Amino acid sequence: MPEPTVTIHDVARHAGVSAATVSNFFNWPDKLSVRMKERVESAVTELGFVPNMPARQLRRQHSGIVGVSVVNASNPFFAGLATAVERVAEDANLSVVVGSSRESAAQQEKFLTLFEQLRFDGVVVTPSDDELEPLRRRRDRGTPVVLVDHEDPDGRLSSVSLDHREGGRLAARHLVATGRRRLLFAAGHEGVRQVARRLEGCREVVAERADVRLEVVRSDDLDLAVGEETGRWIATLDPAERPDAVFAGNDLHAIGLVEALVSAGLRVPDDVAVVGYDDIPFAARAAVPLTTVRQPIAEMGRAAARLLLDEIADPGRSPRDVVFPPELVVRASAP
Repeated sequence: MPEPTVTIHDVARHAGVSAATVSNFFNWPDKLSVRMKERVESAVTELGFVPNMPARQLRRQHSGIVGVSVVNASNPFFAGLATAVERVAEDANLSVVVGSSRESAAQQEKFLTLFEQLRFDGVVVTPSDDELEPLRRRRDRGTPVVLVDHEDPDGRLSSVSLDHREGGRLAARHLVATGRRRLLFAAGHEGVRQVARRLEGCREVVAERADVRLEVVRSDDLDLAVGEETGRWIATLDPAERPDAVFAGNDLHAIGLVEALVSAGLRVPDDVAVVGYDDIPFAARAAVPLTTVRQPIAEMGRAAARLLLDEIADPGRSPRDVVFPPELVVRASAP
């Protein structure tokens, strides 16, 4: 037989206080003296009482929880982003729940619907696509929403983003300046706006040089495994046709690509230079330390969290955009 549920009245009797005092302990602790809080806390611990979250939300009009929906939680970029949001939220006495959409709009919608139903105080989202209207409607219904690595062209949602077109320019300029003339852009599918803008910036630089060519290869994902596949394919090409430089869609893709090139007997960067994107922690520790375009992951996460806290405190405030500049970090893969 399951044990009977401990109620707020059981805690009150055990502590020798009123049920209202126990309610204040969970919802408005500042109303209680230190001694009274210690009495209630002791009773809660001894009885193993777990408060009813929905009931608390109804009384307090907020949950004390914010949601984070990221594109891919297994990618260190998004993991670092969520961690940065969590640390700022914790300082504000808020808890964080993270969901990974895996680049699926349907999965993202599932998470956001759940967050809204549970009356989360707000959400930070790295959108899975460019369809932002469902997010705008949530803000209109009272749930603060902040975008990360994406901006709202309608200006109805606050956002934190990076100038990805400039990031593409930085990578391409560096490769051309170091003598590379046959560039390959290893991109994901066409729906990823951030990667598309990196490609735009890269193309702008290539268009300035008649002696530089650019080829684009696409894949369904930008992870280690797909990077390895791309590297093995490059290794099969005739040296005269093989790219002498690769600009990868992100660092995971670049690291997998480098591993495959080296395993096939090619020298990085002598035969093929490689540039990644993000500057995840593994980039500097790879077998061939990775030249990459740095996104300030922690700074972006903290900025998003602060925007969200501002909107939670003042739901009527106007949306704001924070744009970070990219930075080229030069290492051994493309010195």
